[in-house]
Amino acid sequence: MLPQIKGFLENTLIDWPGRIASELFLPGCNFRCPFCHAAHLVVRPNQLESIPFDTIRDYLQEHRDWIDGVIISGGEPTISVGLPALVEAIDEAGFPVKLDTNGSNPEIVESLVKGGAVRAVSMDVKAPLDERYNKLAGVEVDLDAIRRSIDFLLSGAVAQYEFRTTVPPGFLDADAVVEIARTIEGAQAYVLQNFQPVDCIDPEMTRLKPLDVEELKGFAERAGRCVERCWVRGLEEVLPEPKKD
Repeated sequence: MLPQIKGFLENTLIDWPGRIASELFLPGCNFRCPFCHAAHLVVRPNQLESIPFDTIRDYLQEHRDWIDGVIISGGEPTISVGLPALVEAIDEAGFPVKLDTNGSNPEIVESLVKGGAVRAVSMDVKAPLDERYNKLAGVEVDLDAIRRSIDFLLSGAVAQYEFRTTVPPGFLDADAVVEIARTIEGAQAYVLQNFQPVDCIDPEMTRLKPLDVEELKGFAERAGRCVERCWVRGLEEVLPEPKKD
């Protein structure tokens, strides 16, 4: 059975570098990051209308001359029991899949990648792998599972991957970002995302001002010494070179 789909972005140019992709959003998450700006998907998914997969497949088929990938995001898609069926359905429609995940279910990520349909993975790394992780995730996190997911991606099991960190003011500073970069040392790509004070799980977070972009670029410059590429999402001038199959 396919999972419910609660959001559909017809195309994005920045979420899968090198591809023009459509993006699906699955409801629910096992984390409660206070700064998450998808509270509607995480804690209020029943208030959102479900989108039939047939409608999405029809769109993809109609635009297959320029849509060349489909991203499955959330929420946290690996908690949806129908995720493998959705990946298979997209693959059968003729589109490669990129999976967005928080890395808390490494066995599911590994299984989907080894199945061949998932061609790329984006993994959020919330904080350095210590007591700060629970604060940023809003729940107690199995750090061994996070490490396993990181190690799996670093092994080269999937051709294209990136690690991502959202940087909320007052939670992470440049030193913390560099600690994360050292944890994923040698990675293909590390992307920093600025905090967005919209529809946050913790309403108090909406009072905070995002970091100055120039400051965030400074974080990326320091972190970039540990990985192949590091940039701030949305700054196209430093996107990685397109990577096709």
